[in-house]
Amino acid sequence: MTFQRARTEEQREIRRRAILDMASAMLDEMPVAAITLNELSRRVGLAKPNVLRYFESREAVLLELLDRLLQEWLTELAGELAAGVDENLPMAGRAAAVAEILSRSLSGRVVLCDLFGAQSSVLERNVSVEVVARYKRASLGHLTTMTTLLLEYLPELGENATLFSLQTMLTAGALPAYSTPPPSLQAAYETEPDLARFHLEVEDFLKLALTATLLGALPRS
Repeated sequence: MTFQRARTEEQREIRRRAILDMASAMLDEMPVAAITLNELSRRVGLAKPNVLRYFESREAVLLELLDRLLQEWLTELAGELAAGVDENLPMAGRAAAVAEILSRSLSGRVVLCDLFGAQSSVLERNVSVEVVARYKRASLGHLTTMTTLLLEYLPELGENATLFSLQTMLTAGALPAYSTPPPSLQAAYETEPDLARFHLEVEDFLKLALTATLLGALPRS
């Protein structure tokens, strides 16, 4: 991929989207820690200083990518909940349906979960106050969106809806490290099958964890 010099705002936006798209494609191949600005620049067809005209650091690229993927997920989640939750069910039935949809939806978005997991320990470290504040403001908007979605199907959650939304993202971010073991650990699991109980299937574990958390947050009948 090669670019001519961006001269208009539209061309600059195309350049930014190309950088984000390439970062997303790289995350399909490798973990967050393996992404480097040099390799991203090479793959997108720009010199590193040119990439830095659009994003101040590797972490700034990944933070914006996380924001974009989160927005896309919430848009799709709205449709998944509308199609999969029967609002006439009792509270426990609706809660089980919501937990199942959340776990299935998130387990299919490995890159989003990887970025969730790296957010506080990596992505928010090498960025300016302006960049991280902009990201956090956007995150508040996404949190409000998710909370509103949950309350549509589980109004009984009340003020616990925001906390459950945060817990869902934190749980999803913690799982990739356990579900995709490195080669040496995978070999150990194969040699000693008893150790494989530490190897978690993302969707199954998310469903169990989110169901338990959700039922705990709901009022007792």
